[in-house]
Amino acid sequence: MTVAALPDRSTIDPVLAEHEPRRLVVAGSDADLAAVVLRLLRTDRLGVEVAYLPSARSLFAARWGLPRGRAAAALATAGTAAPTPLIRDDAGGVLMGRAEIRALRGECYCDETLVLRGSTRRLVVQAGPDVLAVRAGRRPDGKVRPVPPLASSGRGSAVGRAVQVGGEPMIVVHDGVEHPRPVTRWTWYRHTSDWLLVRPS
Repeated sequence: MTVAALPDRSTIDPVLAEHEPRRLVVAGSDADLAAVVLRLLRTDRLGVEVAYLPSARSLFAARWGLPRGRAAAALATAGTAAPTPLIRDDAGGVLMGRAEIRALRGECYCDETLVLRGSTRRLVVQAGPDVLAVRAGRRPDGKVRPVPPLASSGRGSAVGRAVQVGGEPMIVVHDGVEHPRPVTRWTWYRHTSDWLLVRPS
């Protein structure tokens, strides 16, 4: 069965309930993948295997070494699923590839490490084999931009299991999808259970 991009519970849940699949194949963007994995989490089905046919711009595929095209289709059919860290946030979502906070003026911690105190045009958080990586001061083209003077302390980057951000109202973009309203705090963290991703061994 084919569903629309960014499917929600009204689309996914009936399919899961009717077919009780052992494996799902998701073709699309990292945001599409996140939408499906979120429904597996919410319906207590993290034991369902997920194969991903990624779009050309998928950061998730790059981080996990997933193939594209015919190789991706072959892996989806014959590959083996392995436990994979699931990154959640305190707003009820999941992160597959990349998140960013624009115009941040506040603080960011990764586990116990102070990443930023002050301001930056962009804070980037990536999910992957190292669980979470965070860096302050990136420009839209991905190059590192010097942190403005207010960012007077912090290491600027870190890797860990949780990232906490707080400050003045900010815009959060999750796997390319903008959160509907500004927030003053946000947390990403590793879930207690993994999900099952079909990936190269």
